This record gives sequence, C-alpha cells and structure tokens, in this order.
Amino acid sequence: MEELDQQVPQEVKLIVSEEMRSYIYELTKWARFLSIVGFVFAAFLIIGSFGIGAFLSSNPAMLAQLGPLAKSGSTIITIVYLLMGLFYFYPSLLLFRIAGRGQQGVLYGDQESLNAATLNLKSLFKFWGIITIVVIVGYFGLIFLAGASMAIR
Repeated sequence: MEELDQQVPQEVKLIVSEEMRSYIYELTKWARFLSIVGFVFAAFLIIGSFGIGAFLSSNPAMLAQLGPLAKSGSTIITIVYLLMGLFYFYPSLLLFRIAGRGQQGVLYGDQESLNAATLNLKSLFKFWGIITIVVIVGYFGLIFLAGASMAIR
C-alpha cells in the first residue's frame, strides 16, 4: 500500500483524434453564428434602451400608467434595457472567442489557441451557472414573499 502512495503521478497526455477535431471545428461554426446573433440582439437592446426611454418621456399616456414612477420610470426602464444588452454581450463575446481560438487551434494544430478556447468555454459555463443559481434563488425568494403576503392577509 505504501508503494502506491509513494508513486509520483505521471503527466497525462491527451490525444485529439481527427474525429474530435471535426467536432470542435463544427462547434466553432455554431459558436460563431450564435455569437453574431447575440451581438446583434445586444445591439438592439442597447439602442432600444435609449429609444424606449425617449418614447416613454414623450408619451404622457404611458407615463400616466407608470403612476408614482412617472418621472424616473423612463430612466429606470432605460437602465434595465441597457443592462440586459450588456448581459447578452458578455456570453456572445465568450462564444466569439471560443469560435476564433478553437478554429485556429484545430486548423493549425495550435495548442495555445485550443487552451484559450477551452478557458473561454469554462468561463461561459461558469457565467451561465451563476446566472442559473441567481434565478433559482430569486424564484424561491418570490415564492417565499408570495407565501408571506398570503399569510398576512
């Protein structure tokens, strides 16, 4: 048993087969497509954030529906849309980096580029994991608040 504990682990070398290279190459094409769609959507949200704020400010009927938030409501909505645009921009940027670095790594056998693509993939999954946790906690918080408000009545 002591003999196994004293053995120094050897460095593991992974081999990227041609089949894996074709999968990664196809993945980079879809990543590029999704990143471009994400950039366009983020741009529409950011441009729309200023447009919707101006529309609400110039439309008294819409401002009346906002009630007490009438004066700051259009600013709040502008900020929310702007944040949503930035929220879509970051994962699109990561996908774009995955596409570029992954394609370069596969086509030219560049290990550093493939490592960078994998790092960006890790960051993308970490981002969506954190967002998922925040959404789940938010839902439980809303359920708790709804239950508490029902109990008060």
